[in-house]
Amino acid sequence: QVQLVESGGGLVQTGGSLKLSCTASGLTFSTYGVGWFRQAPGKEREFVAGISWSGRSTTSPDSVKGRFTTSRDNAKNTAYLQMNSLKPEDTAVYYCAAKRMVLSRDSESYDYWGQGTQVTVSS
Repeated sequence: QVQLVESGGGLVQTGGSLKLSCTASGLTFSTYGVGWFRQAPGKEREFVAGISWSGRSTTSPDSVKGRFTTSRDNAKNTAYLQMNSLKPEDTAVYYCAAKRMVLSRDSESYDYWGQGTQVTVSS
């Protein structure tokens, strides 16, 4: 069956960096776009980055632009989210998700989800 497994979360100080990984199995990874989302307690799930199946297109909201970048290695069935200059408001559970072909910021359009990894930024 399809599995997406996130790793790399943890506790970091304000201004620090973390790199999340999302490793997929059970699907042809190179035909799926990958989205990164986060959800803080009491808040809605928020899109933070997306990358197309080829890796040639990426998108992110203004709230993280310039701080978060996403990339992928299709040979390793893995996508990455590099997070720099982290702030306490970035604290959340981070999820990766996969959908066929077209990049989207809409969480409803994603077919598969990982279990999430906690990122905590201390002030």
